[in-house]
Amino acid sequence: MSRVWTAALVVIGDEILSGRTQDRNVAQLASWLNVQGIRLAEVRVVADVEAAIVEAVNALRARNDYLFTTGGIGPTHDDITVDAIAVALGVGVVVHPEARAILERYYADKGGINEGRLRMARVPEGAELIPNRMSGAPGIRVGNLFVMAGVPHITAGMLDALTGTLEGGRPLVSVTIGAFAPESEVAELLGATEKANEGVSIGSYPFFKAGKVGGNFVVRSEDEVLARRVADELAVALDAAGYPTTDGGI
Repeated sequence: MSRVWTAALVVIGDEILSGRTQDRNVAQLASWLNVQGIRLAEVRVVADVEAAIVEAVNALRARNDYLFTTGGIGPTHDDITVDAIAVALGVGVVVHPEARAILERYYADKGGINEGRLRMARVPEGAELIPNRMSGAPGIRVGNLFVMAGVPHITAGMLDALTGTLEGGRPLVSVTIGAFAPESEVAELLGATEKANEGVSIGSYPFFKAGKVGGNFVVRSEDEVLARRVADELAVALDAAGYPTTDGGI
């Protein structure tokens, strides 16, 4: 079995916890990480409170290869992520000269730099920058910690800039089959199939459609041929048990 690289995400922001803003960064980060051969292992959502951010950052970075944060790096007083991460790392906060220059160029025809905008050039000591082609203000990298914007399309641009720069393993491949089969009636079959095939995991995702209960069964593996073979075997077994299957899911 090859080494599994893991990452965690800390989503920062009162607006997420209040329900006013719906997070979309978890899904896009998970998808991007898989292409890099890295598994998103855990996610924590925390308020704009320094102690909460510090605790989450230190806990999650201790048990994962990489840690990402989204949110709280803007120009307003409640954007405290940089300060909190500096506390977590035990370093000071400085104005990054390259970040300042980027912001000065970006805002040259937008009213110029001011105190709020300059806040977006502040970084924990020793940090590098993650390019942001969308809105000027860069993301921040400190070793295996990546501090990114909360706005999804800006986050996407930062992830694009990081593509191919992280060490990882092989991406997971997924093969889905669907059947109008209640989970409780096929649970044993699913478990036995997974147990008999090392390097494979099988996820079960129930649904209720057209007045009937069913499930989509997702076979995952780093080996595409193995994933396809096990999915085919599972389909044959489900068909034989009286549950006709649909390749690709229902």
